Amino acid sequence: MRTFFWWAGMGSLTTLAVLMVQGGVRDLLYDSHPTGSAEALLSFSLTILGGGMLAGCLALIMIRLR
Repeated sequence: MRTFFWWAGMGSLTTLAVLMVQGGVRDLLYDSHPTGSAEALLSFSLTILGGGMLAGCLALIMIRLR
């Protein structure tokens, strides 16, 4: 489980870095629609969580294959 959490954290940070490079954080912070900001934050969070889960699961699969 420690391996999963390590790689899930690294995947989340990598996903966050990619989103920051693409300008996703700027769009999230300076959104002109006040009602859509909660929806944008949820989408942003789910993308980061998904990247972490993908990295964690791939790490466990690679350990099993080894």
